[in-house]
This record gives sequence, C-alpha cells and structure tokens, in this order.
Amino acid sequence: MTLAIASLRDGHAFQARLFWRKALGLLVPDPAIVKVAFERGPKGFDDIWVEYASGRGYNDQRGAPLRRQHIQCKWHVNGGEYGYEHLMDPDFINAASVSLLERAKAAQLKHAPEGLGTRFTLLSNWRLATKDPLNKAVNMRDGAVRIDRLFDGSGPNSATGKLREAWCDHLELDEEGLRKLVQTLGFGVEAATLLDLRDQLDLQLQLHGMRRVPENEDTCWYDDLTYQWLAQGRIEFEGPQFRDACRQQGLFEQVPKPYFAVGVKSFEHHVDHLEERCTDVLDVVQYFDQRPIRSNADWASTLYPRLKDFLIAGARQHGNLRLILDAHVTLAFAAGSVLNIKLGHHVELEQRVLNRVIWHATDAAPDPSWPAWNFEHEVLDSPEEDLIVGVSLTHDVAPAVRAQFASLTGASRLLLASPMGGPGSRVVASGAHAFQLAEALAVKINQMKRPGKTVHLFVAAPNGFAFYLGQRQPSLGRTTLYEYDFEGVGAGGYQPSLTLPIPAHLLSGSQT
Repeated sequence: MTLAIASLRDGHAFQARLFWRKALGLLVPDPAIVKVAFERGPKGFDDIWVEYASGRGYNDQRGAPLRRQHIQCKWHVNGGEYGYEHLMDPDFINAASVSLLERAKAAQLKHAPEGLGTRFTLLSNWRLATKDPLNKAVNMRDGAVRIDRLFDGSGPNSATGKLREAWCDHLELDEEGLRKLVQTLGFGVEAATLLDLRDQLDLQLQLHGMRRVPENEDTCWYDDLTYQWLAQGRIEFEGPQFRDACRQQGLFEQVPKPYFAVGVKSFEHHVDHLEERCTDVLDVVQYFDQRPIRSNADWASTLYPRLKDFLIAGARQHGNLRLILDAHVTLAFAAGSVLNIKLGHHVELEQRVLNRVIWHATDAAPDPSWPAWNFEHEVLDSPEEDLIVGVSLTHDVAPAVRAQFASLTGASRLLLASPMGGPGSRVVASGAHAFQLAEALAVKINQMKRPGKTVHLFVAAPNGFAFYLGQRQPSLGRTTLYEYDFEGVGAGGYQPSLTLPIPAHLLSGSQT
C-alpha cells in the first residue's frame, strides 16, 4: 500500500511539473502559448491542454502550425516500453473497457475531424519498443506518425500491414479514417527523472524571477499548488490570469532581467518545442530528413543566408539575446560567426547538458580545476597544407578524424584536441569554461594553419562551445565544417557541410 501511494504521488508530480513547463511559457514576452489547462480536455487526453496563437504553434508533419495540443501523461515507477497493441488494451490506461486508441478516435472526430490542427499526445517515461512497427513509423523529430511509413504500400502480412488491420478492426475504421486519426497522434518520451524535471523547472523559475525550490528540500511546492488550484476549479489559464495567480501566491521575488529569446532548430524535440519558449524561431527542420540534410547545397545556398538574416534582425532589435540552438553543430558554429565578438552584443546561450542551463562568456570566475586542452598533432611530408582539426569534448572523434585525414586530398596537418582526463557530457563546466576553451583552441589553430589554406573542422562538443568557436571564425580564415553521417545515407563517416566565409556575391540575395 505504501509503495502504491508513493507511486501515485510521483505520477501526480510528473503531471504537475510538465504542466508548469508549459504554463511558464505564458510568461514569455509575446508568447506563442495563449492558454494552458490542467485536467481539462477530451477524455483520455485531458491531463494538459496547450493552445497556441494563430500561426505560432510548432509545425506538424505537413508543415502546418498546430493550434492545440492535448497531452496524456503516463508515469511508471520503473522503466519499460510499449507497442501498438497496448494502445488497444484498456488495461494499459487502467480502464475497464475503453482503450486509449478508442479515446483518441473520439477526440479526433470531435476536435479534428479532418485530422488537422490538433495533436493528441501520449507523453510517458516508457518508450515505444524498438522492434514494434509503430516505433518505425513514428518520426523521431517530433513524435508524430509518418503517414508514408505507416501506409507504405506493404501487404496485410507485413508488420505495418498487421498494425493497420488491427487498428482498423479495433476502431471500426477504414484506412482513410485511420489516416485522419494517426495524423493527429503524437508519442513523446520524457526520460528525465522527477529530480531532473525539478531542475528544469528551477531554471525556468529563475529566468522569470520566481521563487525557487531549494535543492535540499524534498518537497516541491509547485506540485501541490497545481492540485490546490485544481480543487478551486482554477484549471484554465491565459497569460494575464496565470500571472495574477502566481502573483497572489507571492511567487515573483524579483524583476527578471529583460531578454529577447530566439531559437534556431534543425531538429525537433518531442516535448520541448522552441516556439513555446522563444519570441521568434528560425525553423529549418524541413531541410533535413531526421538528421541528414536533404541537399548538401542547402547549407550555403539557403540555411546560412536565412540564419544570418534571422540573427542580425534579432541583434538589431535587442541588445540582450538569449539564443537556443536545437540545431546541428554546423549551424551553432555558423551562428557564432554571425554574432561574432566584434558585434559587441551580450549573447546568452541555453545549453542542454543533462538539464538545460544558461551559458554566457562571464557566467563563472575562471577555475584552475577546469580541464584544459590536451593537443596532439601530426604533419605529413606533403606540399598540401590544409589543416584538419578534431575536437573531442563530448566523445572521442580521433579515430574517425584520422581516417578522414588519410583520405582527404589537400590536408597534410592534423590537430586533435581533447580535454585533460578525456571527453564526457559534463566536461565543460560553464559558459565561461566553453569560452576559454574556444579561445585556446583558436590560438592553437592559428599557430598551425598556413595562410590561405583551409581548416577542416570536426566537432563533438556542446553547441555553446561551437558557437564560441564560431565567433572566432574571422581569425581562423576559410573553414569547412563536417557533420557525421549517422544514418549512413551518404558514404558514411563525416561529410562536409558548410564552408565559411561564403563569398559576398553568393549572399547577395540575403537581406541584412
């Protein structure tokens, strides 16, 4: 009984903290979120309801902005996984006779009869089973179902064919009706522990000048406050109402520092969408097929010009920028090259380490315990003098870079940079440490490179570090970035992405 009560309370905390993560988006200047509700919405998807301003919601798999999202939170004490058959089983949601899929159908017919504008999301700390056919059809970019993969032309004896037939029979739908339903479904994984969720909430509270929960306290009073409001019938909030409710509880302790949050995304997180936390977002997800870019020419012809225009427009409007980069390392470096040191702007970076943190170049005093660089270098007897640089902060790129060194025509110099003690997810301690490492690496590169030659850059590092290194691109000269071909769609290994600087005549179409 004791364990059951603890599990129930943890499930309530899971839902409450996810509610606060969405609701605090109402406090962002010019918010994309206009309403958040708790325990309200269509049955089966009534844990959290998020409504977006017209045209401001994140894009669905067809590129159309969502208007509403209804979220069902499902917490489990232990890790696990589920598959498409569980969604037809009432026991999966502790129901007597109606499955989650049947509830999704009812919600879709009422709120999105054409399968447009609304997303019904199952958000759980369990994952879709790796070999389940539904997992193969779910887009890892945003958790939506890829229609082309579910309706792939396969026969009834295939894995996806059996899924389609089972769902059609269970729901008494033909395939056209099933298409409309699955277009509205989403499957999110929240792998963070309850403690991690509290840490993420703490960062958002800090940014809004609100009371924070001391780390040594076992109770998170924001969890209880959510259910106190529920008991009072205060379950729907628009921006002014939510601010007043927080003010009544004395949650605002200081005036938050004004900032202008902008985001750049080339991939989508399942449950953390930049549109909910940023005033403006550059969305280039459509240029990528999951991680690989659809056309390599787009790096220079489209992505860099759009990134440059977007960042300069933001910098001209505001002196304090907060930049959130859910993007490839190439775009993080390129963003630094646009907002370089000479620009003179204060730029904060939201960095995902294990949790979200805010980095800036002076966020901590220099600490002698911070790992410094360990450099290895080689020079071949060759008239070619391009320099290859491998940066191993989060993981070791040396083997892949050495292989590239052996095959890359024109390169005779190799520099491998890794932190003392080896790479890891927590090696970079702060924004100040990242800034320090970028500065030291730029000095070393300039010592080794030859005038007029290209620096070939392979980076496994936090995007914050890539941004700070990109700020030094003018001193590095001609630099070619590389992205790892995780999907193996090309020749495998690292593939060249963007070369900077791009000649001015090729950027003549961009508006700055």
